[in-house]
Amino acid sequence: AREAERPRTAMAMAWRAAPRAAARLLLGRRGIASCIDPSTGLTEDQKEFQKVALDFAAKEMAPYMAEWDEKEIFPVETMRKAAQLGFGGIYVKPDVGGSGLSRLDTSIIFEALSTGCTSTTAYMSIHNMCVWMIDTFGNEEQRRRFCPSLCSMEKFASYCLTEPGSGSDAASLLTSAQRRGDTYVLNGSKAFISGGGDTDVYVVMCRTGGPGPKGISCLVLEKGMPGLSFGKKEKKVGWNSQPTRAVIFEDCVVPVGNRLGAEGQGFSIAMQGLNGGRINIASCSLGAAHASVLLAQEHLSVRKQFGEPLANNQYLQFRLAEMATRLVAARLMVRNAARALQDGREDAAVLCSMAKLFATDECFGICNQALQMHGGYGYLKDYAVQQFVRDIRVHQILEGTNEVMRMIVARNLLQG
Repeated sequence: AREAERPRTAMAMAWRAAPRAAARLLLGRRGIASCIDPSTGLTEDQKEFQKVALDFAAKEMAPYMAEWDEKEIFPVETMRKAAQLGFGGIYVKPDVGGSGLSRLDTSIIFEALSTGCTSTTAYMSIHNMCVWMIDTFGNEEQRRRFCPSLCSMEKFASYCLTEPGSGSDAASLLTSAQRRGDTYVLNGSKAFISGGGDTDVYVVMCRTGGPGPKGISCLVLEKGMPGLSFGKKEKKVGWNSQPTRAVIFEDCVVPVGNRLGAEGQGFSIAMQGLNGGRINIASCSLGAAHASVLLAQEHLSVRKQFGEPLANNQYLQFRLAEMATRLVAARLMVRNAARALQDGREDAAVLCSMAKLFATDECFGICNQALQMHGGYGYLKDYAVQQFVRDIRVHQILEGTNEVMRMIVARNLLQG
């Protein structure tokens, strides 16, 4: 009897029995609710990028999102298919295999992909950030050695900044790299590394000098180097389609030729990478929130209580309106920050922090409210909304916690 009470619409049934069909229903409705249409205001080229990404999300990601989560599958082949569309090095220069697109284009693409699987898209955003760092700060030999295989996703990359004892206080990191002739010898460890152990290239921030940010340099390591090892695979609330492990260095020898930029430039490289990373992860939050609004809209339309659809309840109408409004406000804020970063504006870093703070907080609230609107069904893993909630929660922590984002904004306001 309990089973018979469940909503039996095409959408609800498709998510349970035929996820591919559900994805097409969910992602093919952009014209129905024009007030939240993510293509509004975009150029024709950007609309085409978005369509390609939405189609890929619907056909290649959404049907498998729940399986990847449940079985903790790192979907390497799916990501390589995405790379064939240019999504492995979206804002990397074309001469080394990148797509050469703008930060706004990138945000649009990650938002679209995230509607299919937020966890997988979030890893792809980190991978893209790593390739951009090598492309931007590496010399020609390094760019041509690393970037082509990363842009094609023949190889995958991980970003290694956080340590067991230095999360938000990244400038206090302790992993040391002692210069010995033409090599560095690394000792220390990194924590919470996305892709750790399964990826091929590690962009590592380490201490080559004295205390503080000016003593930090950036080295590129390759899997298989002697002295490089990994901790156990972490069990996480969400983000289960990407492995997370500690990365450990025990007298790990790295050629000096693998250093990006000059000694002491590492902290600056890390922070410039994170400016884009914050837009990327905020964009992933937008996609999860957009999908959740559509799922809530569908559920309210078909679920009946007290003899009428939930959509007739004014309280729920108001909550849905608030969700849509917060989604559009967050999207505008993220796209404004993306333009500022692309243009090299002086206020770009603080705008990226504001966008990351606002979008990840608001979008988590949207997804959580969508789950609430589903009632008990929202708490079942048969329904996609709960996975969006679990996958999006960590976005308020990584790429700089939202508490640190507040510090950055306040410092900018008060520095004069």
